[in-house]
Amino acid sequence: MTTIRLAAVGDLLFTTRPGATVPGRGLEALSDEVLRLFADCDLVLANLECTLPGGPLVASEPRVLADRSQPRELNRVGITAVTLGNNHAFDAGDDGFHSLTTLLDERGIAWCGAGLNLDEAQRPLILNIKNLRIAILPAVAGSSGMYRFATKNSSGVPPLNTNELCRQIEKLRREVDHVILTPHWGEERFRFPSPAQIEQGRAFIDAGASLVLGHHPHVVQGLEFHRRAPIAYSLGNFLANEVYWENGDVLTWNRFERTGCLLLAELDADGVRNVQQIPVFDDGETLAINTSGQGERYLERANRYLRDGITPARYRREAFRVRTLLPILGQLRWDKLRRLRPEHIRKAFHLITRGMS
Repeated sequence: MTTIRLAAVGDLLFTTRPGATVPGRGLEALSDEVLRLFADCDLVLANLECTLPGGPLVASEPRVLADRSQPRELNRVGITAVTLGNNHAFDAGDDGFHSLTTLLDERGIAWCGAGLNLDEAQRPLILNIKNLRIAILPAVAGSSGMYRFATKNSSGVPPLNTNELCRQIEKLRREVDHVILTPHWGEERFRFPSPAQIEQGRAFIDAGASLVLGHHPHVVQGLEFHRRAPIAYSLGNFLANEVYWENGDVLTWNRFERTGCLLLAELDADGVRNVQQIPVFDDGETLAINTSGQGERYLERANRYLRDGITPARYRREAFRVRTLLPILGQLRWDKLRRLRPEHIRKAFHLITRGMS
């Protein structure tokens, strides 16, 4: 029986500091072990969360703008397909999107997830690999902060509409062997998905999807099986470059956020087999398979959250942790503490008491 080997990774954050004359870090960061693993796969899929410079720039920041040299290396390292279905695909407008997709086409990198109209944006990527037909179907949730959803006559990304996606999946399953759904959804830095996402993920499997491979939170979330089909709610960051604001501020990542999941699976005509979660860690210089044990603990903890069940109350507590406690703790550095004023203390107290009520 024909079998193909799939590797899926999370967010590729190609960034370059505004005004810099030297490109930011690219895929030269990948370790030899990761390169060998990719070379052993028939399909390597990533979320390409960036665009190329163009204009006009989106007003909100941070923007994720790459240098042309960074995505040019995708096929050299073995990444064969990317989704652009994310909230940074149009940070530099249609010009940046066109420049990026032109480069991808020139380099022979298959892509999907955005377009100059809704039909293009919703169009699945169909791949024929060893006589197995694979459809990659992207969608972007409004909660991701995306400002430009495609319409009949304007560019953007495809909206995540559960009923419409289920109809697309059902139709595609009559034409292909496997449908891989790649939703850009959830909340950034949440350690697990919402109860609503869990319902959505299972509905996509019920409609005929073989895998659900999520991204957007920039941290790993759990893997579960529904009807023996895997749902990875977030693969986390893969290449975790710093992200820049025009005023010089920099978004950096902690150890948990620098740990991603490389998901391996085998696909044949009957289903998905031998699913593995491999932890990868980006230390800011080298992106390698994590062997310290910490990455495995992060993945196991994420899986355990799902096994224990995500109730609305538990999800509210996670929202309080991310939206209230983490910002406060982020201020507890001497360079910021010395600038505190009484009104800052009053505001923090108000946030805490409101979150606990």
